[in-house]
Amino acid sequence: MNRPPATLSLDLDNLWSYLKTHGDPGWESFPSFLDRATERILPLLGSMNLRITFFLVGKDAALEKNAAALRAIADAGHEIASHSHWHVPHFPSLDRSETIREIEMAENAILTATGVRPTGWRGPSFSFSTALVETLAARGYAYDATIFPTFLGPLARLYFFATSKLSRQERQERSDLFGGLANGFRPNRPFRWALGDGSRLLEIPVTTVPGVRAPFHASYLHYLATFSEPAARAYLTSALTLCRGAGVPPSFLLHPTDFLGGEDVPELKYFPGMTASGATKEKRTRDYLARLTQSFEVVPLGSLAASLQGAALRSLPLPGSGADATASSPLFQTNTANPSL
Repeated sequence: MNRPPATLSLDLDNLWSYLKTHGDPGWESFPSFLDRATERILPLLGSMNLRITFFLVGKDAALEKNAAALRAIADAGHEIASHSHWHVPHFPSLDRSETIREIEMAENAILTATGVRPTGWRGPSFSFSTALVETLAARGYAYDATIFPTFLGPLARLYFFATSKLSRQERQERSDLFGGLANGFRPNRPFRWALGDGSRLLEIPVTTVPGVRAPFHASYLHYLATFSEPAARAYLTSALTLCRGAGVPPSFLLHPTDFLGGEDVPELKYFPGMTASGATKEKRTRDYLARLTQSFEVVPLGSLAASLQGAALRSLPLPGSGADATASSPLFQTNTANPSL
């Protein structure tokens, strides 16, 4: 069967980064669940013959206690990409020099730990800025994979704030956490950011359901499964069918919490879907991935980026570049038959 492409990636957020983003104490000692998580993730992917993209956090790569887990990922043939150094969830608040340093530190730590210099990036909590994209392009990155084209980002942020212990200043810094309403109008398929110097950077969004722009990444499915597992499976099947019909290559997203249960990480009891056991979540995740591979040829993000090098894709100016107000409007459409998908 000739299957269209889909990408699969995993943001390797560690326990400390969840605690830090949530405003919980104790993150400064860098508590980790990477060994436990990778011991479940890598065998499952291997048994399904899947090679995916792992977005690593630089600080984890800099800690010797994580060396074996991260090296095992690279040795298994998975693509290594960057998820920042300090898992900063508020890139819009960083100035250009801070942004550059964050990217450089992550690069160096990941290269030392895995032997691979990353050329793919995803911002923590879908955090994005113009300076970030410009810096990635200048440093030769092949793609960014941060944009999350949904209207539900502000609602997710409200829920997160309601369960957190963040100060007023920390909430202000995280005012763009999970993205704003404008993300819902951005393309749901790969496109290019047009930079002022004439260069371009490929953007591969985390796919949402075509048309309605609702999420269907694995953590969202585990949340739905809390209420009804058949409904979560049916929802995923419908989302993948709509992607195939619309010609949207799904970029499906995983997290370590898709393999860990409440008994594994009691500190994350607030996180949606963590009432289920680790065994239950492993079984569900395997099923979700099987449904993805039934309809699509699953590849790492870097492989898709390479295949799109000469493709005619939609280009958008970066936010704040003057033309952005027109280009980001849902009425402004270029270079694709169905840009609203």
